Amino acid sequence: METLNVKKLGLAVGLTGVLLYIGCILVMLIAGREGTIFVFNSFLHGLDTETIIRMDIPLIDTLLGLVATFVLGWISGALIASFYNISTQSKTP
Repeated sequence: METLNVKKLGLAVGLTGVLLYIGCILVMLIAGREGTIFVFNSFLHGLDTETIIRMDIPLIDTLLGLVATFVLGWISGALIASFYNISTQSKTP
């Protein structure tokens, strides 16, 4: 079996997380508070997000969130690739 490239999968998962984070930012900017509540209530199937939606997020918190999302995504992708590679290694004597 082929192995997965740990760095490439980490990068792919990290960047995917960042794109989703940016999507959330855009929803909040475009839809406003009520639209944001509607979108996230729709995603969360019955959970009411109205009391926890915060629209006044400082720029530094947004930037830190982007960085943290990328780092966690990279680590997750790298771990998945590593576990996959370990689990598919052939056992030759």
